[in-house]
Formats: sequence, C-alpha cells, structure tokens
Amino acid sequence: MERTLSLKVNILPDGVKNWYLNLITPVVNFFITRAVNPNLFTTLGFLVSIISAALFVMGYPRWGGALVLLSGTFDIMDGKLARATNRVTKFGALYDSTLDRYAEVVVFFGLAYFFDRDPSTFLKTLESSWRMVGVIAVCVALGGSMMVSYVRARAEGLGLQCKVGIMQRPERIVLLGFGALIHEIALMIAVGLIAVLSNFTAFQRLMHVRNEERRLQSVQ
Repeated sequence: MERTLSLKVNILPDGVKNWYLNLITPVVNFFITRAVNPNLFTTLGFLVSIISAALFVMGYPRWGGALVLLSGTFDIMDGKLARATNRVTKFGALYDSTLDRYAEVVVFFGLAYFFDRDPSTFLKTLESSWRMVGVIAVCVALGGSMMVSYVRARAEGLGLQCKVGIMQRPERIVLLGFGALIHEIALMIAVGLIAVLSNFTAFQRLMHVRNEERRLQSVQ
C-alpha cells in the first residue's frame, strides 16, 4: 500500500477556527447587507500588510503583529463576502491570491529589516550572528511560504486538489501575529517554525500530488 507523508499536527484546532469565524460573522453580515465588493477587503488586507511591514521596520513589532492579524481577518472576510453575495469570480480568486503573495513578501521584508536592526534598538542579548540567523530564517520562511502556494496552484492547474499541509496561510498569519505580540524572541521562534514547517508543507503537497496521481491511474 502506498504510504503517504503526513504529520498529525493541527496548529489551528477546528474549534479555534470556528470560534473566530463565528466572531467575525456579524461584521461580514453587516457588509453583506450593504453589497460591498469583496475585492475591497482584499485590497484593504494588502494595504494593512504594507503598514504592518512599515511598523516592523520602525521597530514596533507588537503593532506590526496586530496588523498581521487584522490583514488575515480581511483575507477571511473577502472570501466569506464573495460566497455570501454570489460574487465568486475567477478574477476575484486570482486577485486575492496575487495580493496575498505580495502581502507576505512585504511583511517578510519588514521582518528581515527588523531582525537586522542595530543591537542597541533590538535585542541587546543577541549577538550579530544570531541576528543574522533571524534574517536567514525570514528568507527561508518566505521561500517556503511561496512554495506552499505555488505547489497548490500548479497542482490545481493540472486538475488535482492540493489543500493538505500543516503550515498553510492561516497558520502562518497566526504564528507571526501572536509571536510578534508576545515578545521579540517569540517572534523569532515563530519565524523559525514557519521556515521549517512551510518547506515541509511544500514537500507534503508534492508527495500528496504524486500519490493522488498514482491513485487515479490505478482506478483507470
């Protein structure tokens, strides 16, 4: 029997996801009644990500983390709004995915600058070599995040579903946001986890596509 690569870890429990979705549902319903274009929230999420990155650059990680979470909320709202108002379009899906990628790039650039700040304004307990580790972790995390999205997009372009993985966009947003809110060291740990687990998720998805293709071939 074909063995699949899986890791039974749920970083965001379903209970937490459902609680948050229920929390923002009244807000979504408010905008549904006003026929707001879902792409507006996609754009707002991207703009908030730019402000978040700027706050990281200026040395305000907690505010940056809070806006990462806000940007993620807008990302949830645009999809819910599109489905509820029957405005799901191919362009809207592409626009959302494109701005999501740009948003992640911008935030990670802000984080890279933050970790490379002068020690007098960053963690005085960290030597320059450790700060460089932070910058490298950001670069690896960014690469992994892009590959997670790319593998899914490429697989779906080939006609295969590919939504598996333990470090998808919601998990990355939560780790970055709360890591920044807690402490700078927690933020560095969060980035390190994203660096490792996002690349693992990309590999998970590759193996999933391989196994799915073999399964489909076996039933033909």
